[in-house]
Amino acid sequence: MTQTVDLNADMGESFGAWTLGNDSALLDIVTSANIACGFHAGDPDVMAQTMKLAVEMGVGIGAHPGFPDLRGFGRYRMHLPLPQLANAVRYQLGAAQAMAKVAGGHVRHLKLHGALANMCSENYEMAEACYRAALEVDSEIIIMVLAGTQQQKAVEALGCAYAAEIFADRAYNDDATLVDRALPGAVIHDADLAAMRMVEMVQAGAMIAESGKRIPTRIDTICMHGDTPEAVEIARAVKAALEAAGIAAKAFPHE
Repeated sequence: MTQTVDLNADMGESFGAWTLGNDSALLDIVTSANIACGFHAGDPDVMAQTMKLAVEMGVGIGAHPGFPDLRGFGRYRMHLPLPQLANAVRYQLGAAQAMAKVAGGHVRHLKLHGALANMCSENYEMAEACYRAALEVDSEIIIMVLAGTQQQKAVEALGCAYAAEIFADRAYNDDATLVDRALPGAVIHDADLAAMRMVEMVQAGAMIAESGKRIPTRIDTICMHGDTPEAVEIARAVKAALEAAGIAAKAFPHE
């Protein structure tokens, strides 16, 4: 049986007259799209356009909620009361569902963005609050989680469908969290290096930290950040390297 893995990218992050990323090119490569919901990036017009393209290209649609932080692109850590955070997730998921429906599609999965995702990878209660809020809106939604973190522990406890994610363009700490973007080497810009790392990790069934430590994990999906300048180049290289290794790009199944 051919081994498969989903390829996802964060997108829909343009705002008004300001364009970020090459969403149409990425949609020609990936199998799942995490579309910004207007809090950290994106706006109603960008959401509608991106979802329409995703439907036309047969790419799975995901809601990509973040902190209410347009200025910081959702990468400033914010400390919101859990009920307020839950409402922010519900609100953004609801907006994504409305736009997807009009585009002729539906929201298949949810993935947290930026600082919100990083904080939830460290804090079980925060992750559980976000995911429970999403499941209250759609009990069948697939939750995309950072593999090996508190996010994964939260979805396993909730008993919901989930997809475990690793990153093509980010370096790992020994505890499976991402190296802080402020540190050298945290973001990988070399497409060939990213591709080599992904093949190695998928074949090993493990994340490989900067130290060389292997962290065994289920791997359902690989992320490329759409705002990285080399995003399209990295996505193409990763997909080609995986296929050369006998690993097909295919959207993750619903459990």
